[in-house]
Parts: sequence; structure tokens; C-alpha cells
Amino acid sequence: MMIVDALSWVLLVGGSLLCVVGGLGLLRLPDVYTRAHAAGINDTLGSWAILLGLMLQAGLGLVTVKLAMIGLFMALVGPVSSHALLKAAYAHGVRVQSSDEEPADVD
Repeated sequence: MMIVDALSWVLLVGGSLLCVVGGLGLLRLPDVYTRAHAAGINDTLGSWAILLGLMLQAGLGLVTVKLAMIGLFMALVGPVSSHALLKAAYAHGVRVQSSDEEPADVD
């Protein structure tokens, strides 16, 4: 039981750190495309790690099934919403910032 608790806490702390890194990526990266990449990848991996850690804490039961359903929903909705957001940005003419440009002011 001690190994399961330790693995659970490693997943919970690691997932939380991934979510924080994704949030920092939203603040630090230059344009909407790289920001969406940071949010999509890190937050998806972070939330999956948190869900797996919670599943290990819950054990086998109804709570684990509910957490798995939340994970399935996130796996389906996350990529679709990121794609729709970036497709809308591209359609409205948001361009990629090249490395020699000044960063745009974000309001």
C-alpha cells in the first residue's frame, strides 16, 4: 500500500507541476499558436497525471470509473477545442511571430 501512495503522490505533484509550466507558457510565449501548444500539451498531460494519481488514491470502485470518464471526456474535447481555437485564429488572420520581430502587446 505504501508504494501505491508514493506513486500516487508522485503523479499528483508531477501533474501539478506540468499544469504550472503550461500556465507559465501561456504568459511567456510570443504568439497564440505557441501559447496554445503550451496549454494543450502540458495541461493535458498534467491533468491526466492528476487523474491517475487520484485513481490510485481512490482504489477500485465507482470513483475510479468516474475519474476515467472525466479523463476520456478531456481526451476527446481538449484536442478538438484547441484545433477549433487555432483554426479560428488562422481564419481571422492572426499570424505567427517570427524570431526577429518585437513581441506584440497583449491587452
